[in-house]
Amino acid sequence: MGDELEEFYTRKRKAEAYDKEAIDRRRNAGKLTARERIEKLLDKGSFVELDQFVQLRNPGLQEKRQYGDGVITGYGTIDKRLVFLYSQDFTVMGGSLGEMHAKKIAKVMRLARTQGAPFIAINDGGGARIQEGISSLDGYAKIFRENTLASGVIPQLCLTLGPCAGGAAYSPALMDFVFMVNKNSHMFITGPGVIKATTGEDVDFERLGGASIHSTKSGVAHLMLKNEEDCLQAARKLLTYLPSNNLSDSPRTNIRQEIQLSENFASIVPRDAKKTYDVRKVIAEVCDKDSFFELHEHFAKNVVTCFARLDNISVGVVANQPAVMAGCMDIDGSDKIARFVRFCDAFNIPLINFVDVPGYLPGTDQEHDGIIRHGAKVLFAYAEAVVPKIALIIRKAYGGAYVAMASKDLGYDQVIAWPSAEIAVMGSEQAAKIIHKKEIESAKDKDAFLKKKIKELNKLANPYVAAELGKVDLVIDPKETRQVLVRTLHMLLRKREGRPAKKHGSVPL
Repeated sequence: MGDELEEFYTRKRKAEAYDKEAIDRRRNAGKLTARERIEKLLDKGSFVELDQFVQLRNPGLQEKRQYGDGVITGYGTIDKRLVFLYSQDFTVMGGSLGEMHAKKIAKVMRLARTQGAPFIAINDGGGARIQEGISSLDGYAKIFRENTLASGVIPQLCLTLGPCAGGAAYSPALMDFVFMVNKNSHMFITGPGVIKATTGEDVDFERLGGASIHSTKSGVAHLMLKNEEDCLQAARKLLTYLPSNNLSDSPRTNIRQEIQLSENFASIVPRDAKKTYDVRKVIAEVCDKDSFFELHEHFAKNVVTCFARLDNISVGVVANQPAVMAGCMDIDGSDKIARFVRFCDAFNIPLINFVDVPGYLPGTDQEHDGIIRHGAKVLFAYAEAVVPKIALIIRKAYGGAYVAMASKDLGYDQVIAWPSAEIAVMGSEQAAKIIHKKEIESAKDKDAFLKKKIKELNKLANPYVAAELGKVDLVIDPKETRQVLVRTLHMLLRKREGRPAKKHGSVPL
């Protein structure tokens, strides 16, 4: 087999070769090659490349034919767990997508779905290969279909480590988590040139679709990292919280946990409901040490969504953030919650809510932009979810926001409250001013009368009223929070709950 082996290794070396000038340009831009990204993402020596010798078929591009056609596909392991992936090679025709490029991606995505393993996309390409016309466009259709079929079956991660333009940007949007690198990643449907020509607006790549924009304004990016290596390591870490597929249970670790809440734990939350605090400090204290992994940190900051571990069990945490907008719910916060909850439900990850919410953000902008429609997504997501759902009311839970975040009748398995919790249609002061408006106006001492009525209403808002009605399952000492949550979680892990037979629900999009 001498001649055959020689030919094989010649072709393999050719397939894995890089243009030196192209590599130098990438180095100067602080970027890794497509293969280096794979090597740093996967366990050492675990990568198996598929379709290495595929080449484009378009007769008008024969002089540009190269093995791999601008994308590396295959499988390997992360922490010894099987994953499938592709990595676009910008040095080959700008990483543009043509017929065979797309077929390779769709093929490896299908393999990931049928094998029940997570899928990772490393995007770094200039969009559709114009010279291949409809073949490029239909190539995206193949990928979008595979994204959709895999949704809720296997976790899908997208690492955008360069440009991702035009139709290419829709695949990340169909995936579960999008990672971007500050200053190096750009996603948009129409580029600055087209926008300038059609609208006259002058905008550069960064302000149009940079990592900062998608992490703070659009909400497209879940994580923004400072460089590629951090991005690759973050992807590895995220997978430790996720099962390989929808038939697996929430992951567990075997780290010995002997965590005691600090003596001043309860003091993190001020008794005065008008004072703010950072709810992330509460989550970090209650959950396993160093297990807090936040998503969408810079988007809709009035809500915190994160993965964490409780007694080594992976859980999804949703929390109102009093440090931002007093923790009010709004349009972006609603979308952020609903998407996270539906992901956790699809992949059997229990949900824990840390509730301290004064209601939905008032204002004409919110109403006109559709807070009713967006807020309904949260109700739908929680009511639809069949995973264990635990609500911990820390301080206040008012109005429709209480219904979404903690109502027993929406389907929460356990509702737990601190003694300081307030559960009501609205705050006592606001309620008193509405209910007793005429009496206040006619009272000799308006302030004294108002304080009296507020005090009366406060008695109706305490957690014991709700507990008497069976709407709160447990009222606990704050220092028992971790212990109670651990026990509650273990009690609910065997939960089985059916839903009516149907194709799917009609979520209010």
